[in-house]
Amino acid sequence: MAAGKDSETPFSLDSYHVSEELGFILPDPLHQLPAYYQPWMDVARRVPEFVLAHELRFHVNKMPQLSVQFLQKHRQLRLAHLALGVMAMGYVWQEGEQDTVEVLPRALAVPYWEVSQRLGLPPILTHADAVLANWRKKDPEGPLELRNLELLVSIPGGESVRGFFIVTLMVEQAAIPALRNIPKVINGVRRGDAKAVAEALEVMGQSIDSMAVCLKLMQVHVEPSVFYGIMRIFLSGWKDNPCMAKGLVYEGVQTEPMEYSGGSAAQSSLLHCFDELLGVEHADKSGAFLARMRSYMLPAHRQLIRDISTRPRLRTFVRRHADERLTEAFQGCVGKLLALRGCHIAVVTRFITIPAARARRPRDRSEAEVLGRAPAGLQERGTGGSGIMSFLKTVRDQTRDALLPATSREAKRPGDVS
Repeated sequence: MAAGKDSETPFSLDSYHVSEELGFILPDPLHQLPAYYQPWMDVARRVPEFVLAHELRFHVNKMPQLSVQFLQKHRQLRLAHLALGVMAMGYVWQEGEQDTVEVLPRALAVPYWEVSQRLGLPPILTHADAVLANWRKKDPEGPLELRNLELLVSIPGGESVRGFFIVTLMVEQAAIPALRNIPKVINGVRRGDAKAVAEALEVMGQSIDSMAVCLKLMQVHVEPSVFYGIMRIFLSGWKDNPCMAKGLVYEGVQTEPMEYSGGSAAQSSLLHCFDELLGVEHADKSGAFLARMRSYMLPAHRQLIRDISTRPRLRTFVRRHADERLTEAFQGCVGKLLALRGCHIAVVTRFITIPAARARRPRDRSEAEVLGRAPAGLQERGTGGSGIMSFLKTVRDQTRDALLPATSREAKRPGDVS
């Protein structure tokens, strides 16, 4: 039984595969698989090179079909899923949107499906792969910080790929204090301890603020034209994508095509946890999209989000206690989350909206060549398949709705409990 199910038992993160030191980040990802799987690693590590030479499909088609039976431990499965995922994205998008494939070959599709089944993840590159399990320290004894980190495998896009994934990892790291304090909030609410809840919310607010600071580093470490014109297609999936309207057949798995969304920030468990705790409610299309993105998370992390959602309502607790420090801490925490989402909108504007406009009116030939590679079907969409700007603005507005009103005479919401 997951922690927190019994209301008499203190809520804990222990049973959700959440690290005390690293949160949702996979501790010490493996760099290598058993020797039997060297054919996978040989190709996966050279995906950008093979894509540039238009040779990745050739090399994948030559791979032997390997059994997954020798992958015994979680970290082995995570590295396998990452390596197979990078190969799959490169294979599908090697020639851009004009020459996609309908079938993922058996030697890649079958083990990818089997590893995915064992992990409880879909057979496509996810946030859990490309960010949470795709890092190592250059100096093993050095700190976990941007300058000391590198990727295990990559997609086309050079240093901007490293910047994109490692900065995202730094956002996850900045959130660790907030994540640690979620049980303190939940247990404080259960005990009726307003002071403990306020203290935990204050730490959470500071942590969410640090996430926004880290997110802004995208502007330093990622070139917008490279992200828009090169990287995005290799992060895109085959669901809600006009470039692959029929989906993708996983040969040897089933004969009918399957549809999966590409990587998305919405696949990070962090904001889902914060939303459930703070009472941010998402409805209609945005709510449906966010709910679907939970299936792209590890099962234990999905369970954590579900269990947080079943706890007594923090927002109701704050409103009923009418404690000034508690109210300010809650409002501050929601306000920081609102600011973080505003920062995300600014980043998307810089990396998608502005380059999309320039692609239509390039300033020079070199810019036209880079931006012209971007798939036309993705101009107004995120890699996860959402209408990116309208989605982000809706989510931001729904976050604002979680703020307490200036007056305490707010009507009780259905489902509120003390």
